[in-house]
Amino acid sequence: MQASTDTWSELEAQITACRRCPRLVAWREKTAQERRRAYRQGESWGRPVPGFGDRRARVLVVGLAPGAHGANRTGRMFTGDASGDFLYGALYRAGFCNQPYSRSIEDGLMVKDLFISAVCRCAPPANKPTPAEIQNCLPYLGREYRLLESLQGIVTLGQIAFDQTLRLLRQMGHAVAPLEFAHGAFYTLEAGLPWILASYHPSRQNTQTGRLTQAMFDEIWVKVGQLLELNS
Repeated sequence: MQASTDTWSELEAQITACRRCPRLVAWREKTAQERRRAYRQGESWGRPVPGFGDRRARVLVVGLAPGAHGANRTGRMFTGDASGDFLYGALYRAGFCNQPYSRSIEDGLMVKDLFISAVCRCAPPANKPTPAEIQNCLPYLGREYRLLESLQGIVTLGQIAFDQTLRLLRQMGHAVAPLEFAHGAFYTLEAGLPWILASYHPSRQNTQTGRLTQAMFDEIWVKVGQLLELNS
């Protein structure tokens, strides 16, 4: 792992220029060029997506990867698709952002106390990055983690985000025991490490089937607020 000598601007420049995974490069660029009819106006991002949010955040939010027609199109995490609408709606209700939607990088969205990132920075085919692609990308999350100097907790959205966050901490040299993923599962780790709160991912597959309801997701962010209040 790289030492924490990064600046935010240096890290973002390296992320957006990354071409380490040929399959993902081809897919993200093809998807950006062959846009759905509803998105044909304006330019499409089609590059890796850096994290977004409050750089003084006390909570890191980790998703899986940019959506093909969401962040891959707009250039901002959870922006421009149904998953983003579900996420930012919940964050707005909990007081973590100033508006309940995220349409584009120019829509005025501001996030407080959260930094929103992902395991992978390129949109993968069928939302399924390979183990090698995950390993290539995970160090970027580690570098963001190190830059978040006030970090108290991590919210993982989905099992892959949960598993890979634990993997990252172990790669950093921390003795993190095997933990079980479940929606709402909360874990405190060794001294000096952030707590972890697990949630189902706000994907359409989960929200449209009722596996993840608005009430269930709101409970996650209420819990985050309570944890921060305890340590304020």
